[in-house]
Amino acid sequence: MTNLEILRNKKGFICDMDGVIYRGNTLLPGVKEFVAWLEKNEKRFLFLTNSSERSPKELRQKLARMGLDIGEEHFYTSALATASFLARQMPGCTAYVIGAPGLVNALYDRGITMNDVDPDYVIVGESASYNYEMISKAAQLVMAGARLIATNSDLTGPAESGLVPACRALVAPVELATGKKAYFMGKPNPLMMRTGLQMLGVHSEEAVMVGDRMDTDIIAGTESGLTTVLVLSGCTTRAEVDDYPYRPNYILNGVGDIAE
Repeated sequence: MTNLEILRNKKGFICDMDGVIYRGNTLLPGVKEFVAWLEKNEKRFLFLTNSSERSPKELRQKLARMGLDIGEEHFYTSALATASFLARQMPGCTAYVIGAPGLVNALYDRGITMNDVDPDYVIVGESASYNYEMISKAAQLVMAGARLIATNSDLTGPAESGLVPACRALVAPVELATGKKAYFMGKPNPLMMRTGLQMLGVHSEEAVMVGDRMDTDIIAGTESGLTTVLVLSGCTTRAEVDDYPYRPNYILNGVGDIAE
Protein backbone atom coordinates (compact mmCIF):
# COMPACT_ATOMS: atom_id res chain seq x y z
CA MET A 1 0.00 0.00 0.00
CA THR A 2 1.07 3.59 -0.61
CA ASN A 3 1.36 6.01 2.28
CA LEU A 4 -1.98 7.63 1.45
CA GLU A 5 -3.66 4.23 1.24
CA ILE A 6 -2.41 3.46 4.75
CA LEU A 7 -3.88 6.77 5.91
CA ARG A 8 -7.20 6.10 4.19
CA ASN A 9 -7.52 2.73 5.94
CA LYS A 10 -7.75 4.36 9.38
CA LYS A 11 -11.14 4.02 11.09
CA GLY A 12 -11.49 7.43 12.76
CA PHE A 13 -10.73 11.00 11.71
CA ILE A 14 -10.52 13.92 14.14
CA CYS A 15 -10.39 17.22 12.25
CA ASP A 16 -9.77 20.78 13.30
CA MET A 17 -12.12 23.31 11.68
CA ASP A 18 -10.61 26.79 11.29
CA GLY A 19 -8.03 26.61 8.52
CA VAL A 20 -8.93 22.99 7.75
CA ILE A 21 -12.64 22.99 6.89
CA TYR A 22 -13.23 26.70 6.44
CA ARG A 23 -11.59 30.10 6.71
CA GLY A 24 -14.02 32.66 8.12
CA ASN A 25 -17.23 32.04 6.21
CA THR A 26 -15.61 30.39 3.20
CA LEU A 27 -15.44 26.63 2.74
CA LEU A 28 -11.94 25.53 1.75
CA PRO A 29 -11.23 23.64 -1.49
CA GLY A 30 -11.70 19.86 -1.36
CA VAL A 31 -13.76 19.84 1.86
CA LYS A 32 -16.99 18.65 0.24
CA GLU A 33 -15.12 15.82 -1.47
CA PHE A 34 -13.43 14.90 1.83
CA VAL A 35 -16.70 14.77 3.78
CA ALA A 36 -18.35 12.77 0.99
CA TRP A 37 -15.43 10.31 1.15
CA LEU A 38 -15.77 9.98 4.93
CA GLU A 39 -19.47 9.21 4.65
CA LYS A 40 -19.15 6.88 1.66
CA ASN A 41 -16.48 4.82 3.40
CA GLU A 42 -18.36 4.82 6.73
CA LYS A 43 -15.50 6.48 8.58
CA ARG A 44 -16.09 7.76 12.11
CA PHE A 45 -15.32 11.45 12.17
CA LEU A 46 -15.38 14.36 14.58
CA PHE A 47 -14.76 18.06 14.11
CA LEU A 48 -12.77 19.04 17.20
CA THR A 49 -12.36 22.80 17.40
CA ASN A 50 -10.47 24.99 19.85
CA SER A 51 -12.91 27.81 19.15
CA SER A 52 -15.33 28.37 22.05
CA GLU A 53 -17.60 30.86 20.31
CA ARG A 54 -20.22 28.53 18.82
CA SER A 55 -22.24 25.55 19.99
CA PRO A 56 -22.38 22.32 17.95
CA LYS A 57 -25.80 23.42 16.67
CA GLU A 58 -24.38 26.74 15.47
CA LEU A 59 -21.41 25.02 13.85
CA ARG A 60 -23.78 22.68 12.05
CA GLN A 61 -25.80 25.66 10.82
CA LYS A 62 -22.63 27.46 9.71
CA LEU A 63 -21.55 24.49 7.59
CA ALA A 64 -25.10 24.10 6.26
CA ARG A 65 -24.93 27.67 4.95
CA MET A 66 -21.78 26.63 3.09
CA GLY A 67 -23.49 23.59 1.59
CA LEU A 68 -22.51 20.83 4.06
CA ASP A 69 -25.15 18.94 6.06
CA ILE A 70 -23.45 17.33 9.06
CA GLY A 71 -25.15 16.24 12.30
CA GLU A 72 -24.45 17.92 15.64
CA GLU A 73 -22.99 14.68 16.99
CA HIS A 74 -19.92 15.28 14.80
CA PHE A 75 -18.84 18.44 16.67
CA TYR A 76 -16.96 18.97 19.94
CA THR A 77 -15.63 22.33 21.12
CA SER A 78 -13.24 23.70 23.72
CA ALA A 79 -16.28 25.32 25.39
CA LEU A 80 -17.81 21.88 25.97
CA ALA A 81 -14.45 20.57 27.20
CA THR A 82 -14.14 23.49 29.63
CA ALA A 83 -17.67 23.00 30.99
CA SER A 84 -17.12 19.26 31.39
CA PHE A 85 -13.83 19.78 33.23
CA LEU A 86 -15.25 22.31 35.69
CA ALA A 87 -18.36 20.20 36.35
CA ARG A 88 -16.08 17.35 37.40
CA GLN A 89 -13.64 19.52 39.35
CA MET A 90 -16.21 21.56 41.31
CA PRO A 91 -19.88 20.71 40.70
CA GLY A 92 -22.11 23.77 41.02
CA CYS A 93 -19.21 26.24 40.84
CA THR A 94 -19.51 29.83 39.65
CA ALA A 95 -17.51 31.77 37.07
CA TYR A 96 -16.78 35.18 35.65
CA VAL A 97 -16.69 34.64 31.89
CA ILE A 98 -15.15 36.58 29.03
CA GLY A 99 -16.53 34.79 26.01
CA ALA A 100 -19.25 34.27 23.45
CA PRO A 101 -22.68 32.64 23.94
CA GLY A 102 -21.32 29.23 22.90
CA LEU A 103 -19.12 29.21 26.00
CA VAL A 104 -21.69 30.69 28.39
CA ASN A 105 -24.41 28.26 27.31
CA ALA A 106 -22.06 25.26 27.60
CA LEU A 107 -21.31 26.28 31.19
CA TYR A 108 -25.00 26.79 32.04
CA ASP A 109 -25.81 23.35 30.64
CA ARG A 110 -23.37 21.79 33.15
CA GLY A 111 -24.76 23.71 36.13
CA ILE A 112 -22.10 26.43 36.23
CA THR A 113 -23.55 29.88 36.96
CA MET A 114 -22.25 33.39 36.30
CA ASN A 115 -20.74 35.42 39.16
CA ASP A 116 -18.84 38.72 38.91
CA VAL A 117 -18.39 39.23 42.67
CA ASP A 118 -16.60 36.21 44.15
CA PRO A 119 -16.45 33.48 41.48
CA ASP A 120 -14.58 30.20 41.82
CA TYR A 121 -13.16 30.63 38.31
CA VAL A 122 -12.35 33.30 35.75
CA ILE A 123 -12.78 31.81 32.27
CA VAL A 124 -11.45 33.46 29.12
CA GLY A 125 -12.48 32.46 25.59
CA GLU A 126 -12.82 34.25 22.26
CA SER A 127 -15.07 37.31 22.34
CA ALA A 128 -15.82 40.11 19.90
CA SER A 129 -16.74 42.36 22.85
CA TYR A 130 -13.39 41.95 24.63
CA ASN A 131 -12.38 45.23 26.30
CA TYR A 132 -10.25 46.87 29.01
CA GLU A 133 -13.05 46.79 31.60
CA MET A 134 -13.31 43.01 31.23
CA ILE A 135 -9.53 42.57 31.57
CA SER A 136 -9.46 44.71 34.71
CA LYS A 137 -12.39 42.84 36.27
CA ALA A 138 -10.86 39.45 35.45
CA ALA A 139 -7.48 40.47 36.90
CA GLN A 140 -9.04 41.74 40.13
CA LEU A 141 -11.03 38.53 40.61
CA VAL A 142 -7.97 36.35 39.97
CA MET A 143 -5.94 38.37 42.46
CA ALA A 144 -8.80 37.85 44.95
CA GLY A 145 -8.48 34.07 44.57
CA ALA A 146 -10.42 32.95 41.49
CA ARG A 147 -8.72 30.24 39.40
CA LEU A 148 -7.83 31.26 35.83
CA ILE A 149 -9.00 29.03 32.96
CA ALA A 150 -8.59 29.63 29.22
CA THR A 151 -10.60 27.66 26.67
CA ASN A 152 -7.59 27.09 24.38
CA SER A 153 -3.97 28.02 23.80
CA ASP A 154 -4.24 29.29 20.21
CA LEU A 155 -2.32 32.56 19.91
CA THR A 156 -3.85 33.42 16.53
CA GLY A 157 -6.55 32.03 14.27
CA PRO A 158 -7.22 32.20 10.52
CA ALA A 159 -9.88 34.57 9.19
CA GLU A 160 -10.81 35.69 5.71
CA SER A 161 -8.82 38.89 6.30
CA GLY A 162 -5.75 37.01 7.59
CA LEU A 163 -4.58 35.96 11.06
CA VAL A 164 -6.42 37.43 14.07
CA PRO A 165 -5.69 37.26 17.85
CA ALA A 166 -7.11 34.17 19.56
CA CYS A 167 -7.63 33.01 23.14
CA ARG A 168 -4.02 32.85 24.31
CA ALA A 169 -3.49 36.47 23.22
CA LEU A 170 -6.68 37.52 25.04
CA VAL A 171 -5.84 35.84 28.35
CA ALA A 172 -2.21 37.06 28.33
CA PRO A 173 -2.97 40.51 29.86
CA VAL A 174 -4.71 38.83 32.81
CA GLU A 175 -1.73 36.48 33.29
CA LEU A 176 0.74 39.37 33.14
CA ALA A 177 -1.25 41.59 35.51
CA THR A 178 -1.77 38.88 38.13
CA GLY A 179 1.32 36.70 37.78
CA LYS A 180 -1.00 33.68 37.51
CA LYS A 181 -0.81 31.19 34.64
CA ALA A 182 -4.03 30.07 32.98
CA TYR A 183 -4.90 26.40 32.61
CA PHE A 184 -5.66 25.81 28.92
CA MET A 185 -8.47 23.39 28.11
CA GLY A 186 -8.43 22.90 24.32
CA LYS A 187 -5.92 21.06 22.13
CA PRO A 188 -3.25 19.94 22.94
CA ASN A 189 -4.74 19.21 26.38
CA PRO A 190 -4.99 15.38 26.53
CA LEU A 191 -8.45 15.63 28.12
CA MET A 192 -9.75 17.08 24.86
CA MET A 193 -8.14 14.36 22.76
CA ARG A 194 -9.28 11.54 25.06
CA THR A 195 -12.85 12.77 24.83
CA GLY A 196 -12.62 12.87 21.03
CA LEU A 197 -11.45 9.27 20.86
CA GLN A 198 -14.19 8.18 23.25
CA MET A 199 -16.82 9.90 21.12
CA LEU A 200 -15.53 8.10 18.02
CA GLY A 201 -15.19 4.79 19.82
CA VAL A 202 -11.79 4.05 18.30
CA HIS A 203 -8.31 3.38 19.66
CA SER A 204 -5.62 6.01 19.08
CA GLU A 205 -3.77 3.66 16.71
CA GLU A 206 -6.87 3.56 14.49
CA ALA A 207 -7.33 7.34 14.41
CA VAL A 208 -6.00 10.34 12.51
CA MET A 209 -5.63 13.93 13.69
CA VAL A 210 -5.96 16.47 10.86
CA GLY A 211 -5.05 20.08 11.59
CA ASP A 212 -3.33 23.23 10.37
CA ARG A 213 -1.35 24.08 13.53
CA MET A 214 1.85 22.42 14.68
CA ASP A 215 1.60 23.81 18.23
CA THR A 216 -1.91 22.51 18.96
CA ASP A 217 -3.27 20.02 16.41
CA ILE A 218 -0.12 18.11 15.47
CA ILE A 219 1.42 17.97 18.94
CA ALA A 220 -1.98 16.89 20.34
CA GLY A 221 -2.17 14.02 17.89
CA THR A 222 1.48 13.08 18.38
CA GLU A 223 1.27 12.97 22.17
CA SER A 224 -2.01 11.01 22.03
CA GLY A 225 -0.63 8.37 19.67
CA LEU A 226 -2.67 9.33 16.59
CA THR A 227 -1.43 9.47 13.02
CA THR A 228 -1.02 13.18 12.26
CA VAL A 229 -1.79 15.13 9.09
CA LEU A 230 -0.76 18.77 8.70
CA VAL A 231 -2.72 20.64 6.03
CA LEU A 232 -1.25 23.83 4.56
CA SER A 233 -4.65 25.51 4.12
CA GLY A 234 -4.51 27.37 7.44
CA CYS A 235 -1.86 28.88 9.75
CA THR A 236 1.27 26.84 8.99
CA THR A 237 3.55 26.89 5.96
CA ARG A 238 5.76 23.98 4.89
CA ALA A 239 8.90 25.93 5.84
CA GLU A 240 7.62 26.53 9.39
CA VAL A 241 7.43 22.78 10.08
CA ASP A 242 11.22 22.74 10.55
CA ASP A 243 10.85 25.16 13.48
CA TYR A 244 9.47 22.32 15.62
CA PRO A 245 11.31 19.28 17.08
CA TYR A 246 8.45 16.96 16.08
CA ARG A 247 6.94 16.32 12.64
CA PRO A 248 3.56 15.30 11.27
CA ASN A 249 3.24 11.90 9.60
CA TYR A 250 1.81 13.59 6.49
CA ILE A 251 1.89 17.09 5.03
CA LEU A 252 -0.92 17.76 2.53
CA ASN A 253 -2.22 20.87 0.76
CA GLY A 254 -5.71 20.32 2.15
CA VAL A 255 -8.16 17.66 3.30
CA GLY A 256 -9.22 17.09 -0.29
CA ASP A 257 -5.91 15.24 -0.77
CA ILE A 258 -7.14 12.52 1.59
CA ALA A 259 -10.22 11.72 -0.50
CA GLU A 260 -9.60 9.12 -3.16
